[in-house]
Amino acid sequence: MSNDQPPPSPGQPPEDDPFAKRPPDPTPPPPPEGGPPPGAPPPGAPPPGNPYDNAPPPPPPYGGGYGGGYGGADPLAGMPPLAETGRRVAARIIDWLIIAVPLAIIGIPFDVYQRATDSDNDFGDTVNSLNGGGQLVFQLITIVAYVGYDTLMTAKRGQTLGKKWLKLRVAMLNDGSTPSMNTSLIRAIVLWLPALICCACLWPLLLLILILVDKPYKQGLHDKAAKTVVVQVAP
Repeated sequence: MSNDQPPPSPGQPPEDDPFAKRPPDPTPPPPPEGGPPPGAPPPGAPPPGNPYDNAPPPPPPYGGGYGGGYGGADPLAGMPPLAETGRRVAARIIDWLIIAVPLAIIGIPFDVYQRATDSDNDFGDTVNSLNGGGQLVFQLITIVAYVGYDTLMTAKRGQTLGKKWLKLRVAMLNDGSTPSMNTSLIRAIVLWLPALICCACLWPLLLLILILVDKPYKQGLHDKAAKTVVVQVAP
């Protein structure tokens, strides 16, 4: 009987074949003495996890916001220069004339000038009087004209025509953005409605005094109600 081993089957490499594919060694090599364990991140590498966990937050819009709103360390930081009071008054007069001149022509058929010359007549008497129907309609037209004009122009670009010509703009206090339609409506109602109904002289004077004394944002009641400021526009 021969002691020779049977030849390997076809397709199977011999045991001493240097090109034979051997199974991987399941035992990992020992770590170098004093080195990190296998699988550990190299020294100085960031800890595993979301790479944005430790990233700084993005800056707020419009140059860092308008001082972060109320209570900031520097409430005027990042804010364009506040509008000068004289320019604000001039812009308001321009806007008033833009609406008042067409209304003066429209009001002729409504007999509004008879009411204007009657010192004993007020808005309540006009509503209840027999000949006050046309004047009441004109009063409503006036309110819609002033409030609608200011609302639409402010919501579109933050500027009425008066503010545009005098390089002013209405902006939200918290981030400097253009006021929304609802915010612009609130601002316009507080600005115009009391003056158009009962306080034609007292209300504008009150708003002017508040703008002069308010610190640091020079806000009238209409600005405080809408949380807006009026700033200068860069030329």
